[in-house]
Amino acid sequence: MHKIEIPRHAAERALARRQRRHPFEDLNPEHTALLVVDLQNGFMAPGQPAEVPAARDIVPNVNRIGSALREAGGIVVFIQHTVDADTLSGWSSYFENLLSPERGERLQQAFRPGSAGHDLWPGLHVDPRDLKFMKRRFSVFVPGSSDLHPTLQARGIDTLIITGTATHMCCESTARDAMMMNYKVIFAADGNATHSDGEHNASLGNMMFFCDVMMSDEIVGCIGNARSRRSA
Repeated sequence: MHKIEIPRHAAERALARRQRRHPFEDLNPEHTALLVVDLQNGFMAPGQPAEVPAARDIVPNVNRIGSALREAGGIVVFIQHTVDADTLSGWSSYFENLLSPERGERLQQAFRPGSAGHDLWPGLHVDPRDLKFMKRRFSVFVPGSSDLHPTLQARGIDTLIITGTATHMCCESTARDAMMMNYKVIFAADGNATHSDGEHNASLGNMMFFCDVMMSDEIVGCIGNARSRRSA
């Protein structure tokens, strides 16, 4: 698990801008979705080309948030990083210029639909009610990546909880785009993982300006408080 230390300067500036620690703590679970980003074998199994060892540590937190949200009437969405013909044609600049041919080929093999690497990590709790979406860019919301946005809009979702890997790449990219598409975004500090504490904490500092950054205990508590308010 990452040692979480959000850069003080980032936290102080963000708090000065909004004047409150948690702007989205009064969430409505029935209008909330948990996004589980790229917790797939290709990122999590030992020896895989995109392995993030710390991602295995966050699975209990992700499962706990998902269970709480389902019970409160929200939805869980599993997002799978995908490299197929559409990815290679629509995102050719990335594969042709920012990856070596060897690296690109390994990622293609790992994340093509039907491969073991593309499958969700077996330690995740997946319910028949959950949704699954393939994405073809770092962000699930950028054009050409997926059609998740209209699905969420049709279900009345206005709040997103972001978990997954890698913190500073697909998770941060998704959270940034979601905020600018008018979602209320909660970023789970101990529900995201990447290659090092430094990269993870730098990303959390960035997310302070786009999201409500919470620990998983806080998120589960907010969901529970919302259920209590509704029952009362």
